[in-house]
Parts: sequence; structure tokens; C-alpha cells
Amino acid sequence: MKQRDYANLVAELEQEYVQRSPKSGALSERAKQHLIDGVSHTLRFVHPFPPRIASAAGAYVTDEDGHRILDFWQGHFANILGHNPEVVTRSLAGAMAQDFGLQTGYPDRLQVETAEIFCRQTGSERVRFTTSGALATMYAIMLSRAYTGRSCVLKVGGGWHGAHPWGLKGVSFQAADGTGYQHVDSAGLPAAVTEEVVVTKYNDPDALREQFRCHGDKLACFIVEPFIGSGGMTAARPEFLQAARELTERHGVVLILDEIIAGFRFRAGNAGALFRIQPDLATFGKVMGGGMPVAAVGGRADILELAGRNAKVKVSFSGGTYSAHPASLFAARTMMNYLVENEGKIYPQIAERGEAMRRAVENAFAGEGIYAYCTGRGNGAIPGSSMIYVHFPRKDGAQPDRPEELFDPASCDSVLNSRVFHLALLLEDIHLLYAHGAVSTAHGDAEVAALEQACRKVARRIKKHL
Repeated sequence: MKQRDYANLVAELEQEYVQRSPKSGALSERAKQHLIDGVSHTLRFVHPFPPRIASAAGAYVTDEDGHRILDFWQGHFANILGHNPEVVTRSLAGAMAQDFGLQTGYPDRLQVETAEIFCRQTGSERVRFTTSGALATMYAIMLSRAYTGRSCVLKVGGGWHGAHPWGLKGVSFQAADGTGYQHVDSAGLPAAVTEEVVVTKYNDPDALREQFRCHGDKLACFIVEPFIGSGGMTAARPEFLQAARELTERHGVVLILDEIIAGFRFRAGNAGALFRIQPDLATFGKVMGGGMPVAAVGGRADILELAGRNAKVKVSFSGGTYSAHPASLFAARTMMNYLVENEGKIYPQIAERGEAMRRAVENAFAGEGIYAYCTGRGNGAIPGSSMIYVHFPRKDGAQPDRPEELFDPASCDSVLNSRVFHLALLLEDIHLLYAHGAVSTAHGDAEVAALEQACRKVARRIKKHL
């Protein structure tokens, strides 16, 4: 299929953006003198430069040029209560005023209390805290390999599990060379490791069964998201996760649910419970941290105890200097307690807002004769969802839900949502990074209405170039 040429539209948008954001542009030029691409996280770079944020509160951020931007990115989906929620900032400020929060390197009561809440809400027998989702998934894989004595790792195409050797294969879709998700996404990785990563298809039980038939006796673990993030924002089908649980048990493989995004996003605990699936290990981060850098590996005691001092086969899961950082755990304890206490109100509210958000985007584009389809919906297991990913299928009425469909340029117009839509929305003071994001409790009817109005303007602008 011939791809549309958006070069003129992109050039027009970039020129307008540069003119309206001179201070962010100047700071980005300064940043490039010392930072690679002017940023410290590749995803946060947007062409020609990202907005430089000066403050943030609730549903909004304000950039250096004074633009008040309605933000649906919300800290990589971590800020379920919005930016700098008072329930966390007030408690954290109070703790620091009493000389508690930066005494790195000591066990304390807080670790115990946070672990108790975490294990109760996730069904974990044991937990160990660390500082990032990438570290959590890496340690979970190491534990699985040590526990089983096997080396191979099974994951799904489009699944992002962090920047470590077992995670950097099968992340991005490659259409040009026909490899799809069967390729390594980074230079500098040991071939001996990446060759041991097997990539299967998300939400395809038959493909999963075939992988276990071929590789079951070599697999240490199967790591999968119950709600896939960068692979298109779609919930796992219950039958897919049920097949995963049955196959891993039959073949002696550790099932890891990567809940860095899903954990505490759909309920005050693990999303696996919504599928009635208890994994062997699960990884958590984002929402549970209350805006602070907290991650965790939870699950079976007999596996996690391989990180203990008395383990015969020891896994070096120390987590780093800032693991269980007191300020971070203080925020995590505060956030988890708040979510537990207000579970009946928060989750129905943001699920309703999420549905309104997706409907608003689709209706805005439909009104201008452009078919847009938003993933991020719940399903039979997840009752409602606060997530969104905007796609532009080539075929009107299509509802793709697998990474292979969502990111194949022959199926969906990936340039339109990743380059055009994002920048055009930013010019309307809406931040939906590369067309995906989430609502928080700080987003109300006014914010959904503002998104719909902005999408109508963007749709009119795009329509002229189709």
C-alpha cells in the first residue's frame, strides 16, 4: 500500500512549534551541548524539541514559554492522581520536616510496613524493592533462570520490559525487512543472550502453544504484560493468560506478569487478580510509587529467596544504593494506602473518564471524515480502563488489537499518529506523547471536552493534506 506523504504538513507544524516555543527551543540547544539529543530518556525527545516543563499540578504542566498544557502523558502513566498530588506531597514534606526521607542505606520500619501493604494487595508471598521497572524485570528473569536451571526467555512481540539484554528483542516492529518483531532492538548486546530470547505473539493462544511445543523444555520463564503498553495499549484476552498459566505449569516454566503499567492501575493491587491468575513472579512500578522511583518484584517465596543470604544458588538481587529509598517508600506507602482506602471511588471514576476520552477522540475525527480507533479499553477481565492509544487504521471500521496489526504500516498509518498527531495536538496545548497516555483523577469533564475540541482542530488540519 502506498504511504501518504506528510512531509509538507510536518514541516508546517514544526515551523509553527518553533516559533511559539522559543524558550524551550533555546534550552534544548543548551541541553545538546552536554546531553545526548538534549534528554536523558529517548522516548521524551520529540522533534524538533520537547517542551521544557517549569511546573506541574494535577492534569496540567506549564512549560518555559508559559503554555499551560493539558497532559495525558502523566509521568509515563504513573500519576494516577495527577502531577504532584497533595496527598503524597504533603505527607512527604511533613516527613522530611521531621528529619526523615534522605537517610539512604538503613533498614527501617517503613520498609516493613510498605512490604506488608504490597504483599496483601498483590497476593505476593515475598517482595524485594528496587528503583526501576527495567531492574525489576531483569531481576525477575535472573531469578527464573536460577530457579529452573534453564536459559531461554519467552516474551511477546511489542512487549517492553526495560533496557536490559533480555528485554531488547522484539520491541519495535520492522516492516521494511519483513522481520516484524523477530529482531534485536539495540546494538551492543551479547548474541548469546539475545539468541536465547524467543518471541511469540500477544493474545494468540495457538502461537503460544506452538512455542511451548518447540521450546518448552528450554524455557526458564514467560514474561508478559496483562495490559500491554508500548505494544499498543490492549488488555490480554483471558483465554491467552489462562493458556499461559496452564502451559507454564505443565512445562515447569516461571510465569512472570509484568505489571509495571497494570499494577494499581485498574484496582488497588495486581491486575492478575482480575484474570484470576496468580503468577510465580510479578513486577510492579509506576502507580505504586506515587510519583517517586519505586519498583518491586513480588511472588513465590521459594523463588525470591534465591536472592537471600542462605540461598545455595544465589541471585545477586541487591537493587542498588537507592533501593527501598526512604522518601520513595514513604510516597509508595502513602499512595498504596490511599488507593486501598478509596478503591471503590477512584477506579470506576477513571475508567469512566477513559471511555469518555477514547470516545471523544474517535468522534472528533469521525466528524471530519477521518477514521481513528483508540485502543486502551477494558475487556471481560478488566472492567474499565483509563488508558488510550490513538491509531489510524487503513481500513475504516477496523479494530486491530495485536501489535502486529497496530504497528504494521500496511494496517495502520503509524506516521500520522507518531509524528503528525502528536505535534499538532501540542500546538493546541495538549500533550499525548506519540498518541498514547492516560487519564488521572485530576482529569474531569472539562479536560475531556478540551481534548475533543483540540482533536477536531487537528482533524481539520490533517484533512487538508489527505
